[in-house]
Parts: sequence; structure tokens; C-alpha cells
Amino acid sequence: MEPRFDFLTNPGTAKVLKHLVAAGREAAGSALPPATQQLVVLRASQVNGCGYCVDMHTKDAEHAGESPQRLHLVAAWREATVFTDAERAALELSEQGTRIADAAGGVPDEVWANAAEHYDEEQLGALVSLVSVINALNRLNVMTRRPAGDYRPGQFG
Repeated sequence: MEPRFDFLTNPGTAKVLKHLVAAGREAAGSALPPATQQLVVLRASQVNGCGYCVDMHTKDAEHAGESPQRLHLVAAWREATVFTDAERAALELSEQGTRIADAAGGVPDEVWANAAEHYDEEQLGALVSLVSVINALNRLNVMTRRPAGDYRPGQFG
């Protein structure tokens, strides 16, 4: 697959990307557990079919010590026994927030309440922010056909 253009060097998208990455870093610096952050962005990227982000976040998570078993099971998190209740709540919120157009009324109250049982307000804010940012980044990659496979952990600092 050939990319349509390189949004890293495109004058318009490079500026937008800079701000999206900054927003993602801000959310990543929150009290939301790093493992949960990686699982959430990986799941959103899977749902959106963003191969580049699936490659990136799988490699970054494994590099940070996440087990390959858990990474392989993110796509089937409902049936997997390797996630905590808190992680499952975060994965569900990520998935529902990513599929927001599929349900009239957006994220169901039960999904939000479940996440709120496990995360405080700051962590919920970080979770919502991460899901929002990764969805925007997924769309940049998917629309421009950014190819997957060549990412190296820590490549972007």
C-alpha cells in the first residue's frame, strides 16, 4: 500500500499533528495507569482499522513490558480473562467512544458508570482525552493510507 501523501511533512497536517501529539502527551502524563492507556489506544485503533497505530501501540506496549498474550487478546477482551475489571471498563469505554456513530445517544450510561467505578475524575478525563486523540490520529492514518509495519518503539520520542 502506498500512502496518499506524507502528513508529517504536509504543511497543513503537520501543524495539526503537532497539536494532536501534544494533547496525547498531556493525557498520557495523567494518573491513568500506563498499561491501561496502551490497551485503550490499541483497542480504538483496532476498531478503526488503523494498521499503523495498531503496529505502533502494540510495539510500544510490548517494549514497556506488556505481555504478548494480553496484547493478542485486546481484540477479544470480552472473552479474555487476562484483564482486570478496571481495564475491561476502560476498554469498553474506549470501544463505545470509538463507535459513537453506531449508537443513537452515544456512550451508554451503564458504560460510563462502570468506568466511573474504577477511575476518578482526572483519570476519566484522561481516558476520554486519549480516546478522542487516538480516534483523530487513526483517521489521519487511515485517510492517507499510512502503511504499517516499520514502526520502531520510541521512534517519535
